Amino acid sequence: MKSKIWLALLALYIVWGSTYLGIKVSIETIPPFFHAAVRFLISGLILVIWQRSAGHSMPTRNQWISTGIIGTLLLLGGNGLVAWAEQFIPSGVAALIIGSMPMFLVVGEAIRPNGVKPNWQGVVGLLVGFIGIFILVGPSEISGSTEKLNTFGVIALLAACLFWATGSLYSKSADLPKSSLMSTGAQMLMGSVSLIIVSLVSGELNGWDISAVSARSLYGLSYLIFVGSLVGFVSYGWLLQNAPISLVSTYAYVNPIVAVLLGVWFANEVLEPRIWLATAIIIGSVIFINSTRPKVRYETKEAVVENTH
Repeated sequence: MKSKIWLALLALYIVWGSTYLGIKVSIETIPPFFHAAVRFLISGLILVIWQRSAGHSMPTRNQWISTGIIGTLLLLGGNGLVAWAEQFIPSGVAALIIGSMPMFLVVGEAIRPNGVKPNWQGVVGLLVGFIGIFILVGPSEISGSTEKLNTFGVIALLAACLFWATGSLYSKSADLPKSSLMSTGAQMLMGSVSLIIVSLVSGELNGWDISAVSARSLYGLSYLIFVGSLVGFVSYGWLLQNAPISLVSTYAYVNPIVAVLLGVWFANEVLEPRIWLATAIIIGSVIFINSTRPKVRYETKEAVVENTH
């Protein structure tokens, strides 16, 4: 059993760590919001049909509303903004910023009604973590960077963290299907509706030539659908049932490192010393916060907890 757990965990590290590069490749010739809409529409349909055929009930009307809210916050506000931002931001840097999302969860938990306030160690961890983000995205005169990051891309990624934290906190009390995979599938379907609406309203499809979509982008999209979404979630669900949650949650620390390395190896992204410094500070602060915070669960099985994106 131990060997199966470690193999599944390794698969989760690689799969969810690689989705940032998969997004980068997909949006080379496919509009970002539209690519995400297609990805989650197909993935959601597969999950819902699979779970229904396995005997699980379809979501009720209230559950569809709840999954619609969560899917919009997580998949439009989270994944959609990540895809949009990766037009301008290296995939590894995007993964690292999103990897700081647990810090936003702590802040959100602290300010929501009846939420749990962080202890002083948690506050120190938050301050150190946000210093790491500043080193990563701050002015080049201060960070020592030779490459300036796109301001709007950085804002979109930070906004994605806020949407992700909001959706995750909302999911804690939302009425959701008992089956975590049915819930995930429903969130994907509802999120895909929001994504296609934004894709149409934003005009990103105006002038887009579908015949110009490259095989490389199609491979990237297929990877995100069948490996990033489906294999990733099945592995995650199996690990939740067979491994300690403390071990499973390490994917949040490993994924940004995997994403940074894959971006360097396969996308020729620049790996500056500040990126490694920021990586160590941000991931270290997240680990510290998680080890010192009150025992409150910020993620739920029912919520789309994919740091993938």
